[in-house]
Amino acid sequence: MTAALSLGTYRVRAVSQAARTALAAGSPWVDTAPHYAHGRAHEELRPLLGEYPTARVATKTGFFTEEQGRTALTDGVLTQEEAAGRHSLERGFVRWQTKHSLAALGRVDLVFVHNPEHHGHGLDRATLHGRVREAFTALEKFAYAGRIGGYGVATWSGLSSGAFSVPELLTLARQAAGSAEHHLTGLQMPVSLIMDAPIAQALNGGGPLVQAKEAGLITFGSAPLHGGELLDAMTPELVNLIRPGLSAAAAALLAAGSCPGLDVVLTSASTREHWDDAAKALAAPLTAPELRKVTDELASE
Repeated sequence: MTAALSLGTYRVRAVSQAARTALAAGSPWVDTAPHYAHGRAHEELRPLLGEYPTARVATKTGFFTEEQGRTALTDGVLTQEEAAGRHSLERGFVRWQTKHSLAALGRVDLVFVHNPEHHGHGLDRATLHGRVREAFTALEKFAYAGRIGGYGVATWSGLSSGAFSVPELLTLARQAAGSAEHHLTGLQMPVSLIMDAPIAQALNGGGPLVQAKEAGLITFGSAPLHGGELLDAMTPELVNLIRPGLSAAAAALLAAGSCPGLDVVLTSASTREHWDDAAKALAAPLTAPELRKVTDELASE
């Protein structure tokens, strides 16, 4: 079974157009953040989320635009230094930003703590984990009150660098909730043929995706085309090895989407043609032996 193809809005310029295309095609999730599209992503998404009430929306907390930082500074939830840093996991700021996200979007199913490792430059692991726990504590209150469906962590390098692990995140969530009944429900990390360690680990029955799935988390794979850079590496031979007849983009998405333990693969496809191309490929996943053959081939190069 392949991961569900869903819209990620990080690199999308015309968010409302891309969302209309994706939601009309049946995208089960839309992934966004307050600072995407120069701070306009939430505003552009709200009318469409109203038209598609069954679609689920994930946003983030941590990063903010310069304008959002000025507002937070005025509201007293950031210091001048924190506002200049454009990223905060302080409990008061997480609470403030999540309230703004709820007001802008109308509803939120999942709030990801965004790249907590960014907040941890120069911090020891214990201090970084304390910051993450603070953010979780703020989000637990929203989830407990039924204002959000749950929360998670969206990371670029936190898991691969060893800044934290899935078991450690689960422990921090239990500590934030004050019990075993926590609301940590999602994990997002890059999964692609460039950042393919999660694929290799999952094929061997381990790694963060498998750990997250075993804990009942929803797993999201970001950057399956590695910001478009992967397309240059998708030679005709590699595409044929994955599946003959596919476009380079569809082949790359199929490889990422076939990763064991992955529930959702995020794409920024904004045209219906590109969306249907990817969806058609993902309808027939690669088997584990087929995917292993691809990763082995890349490892030998």
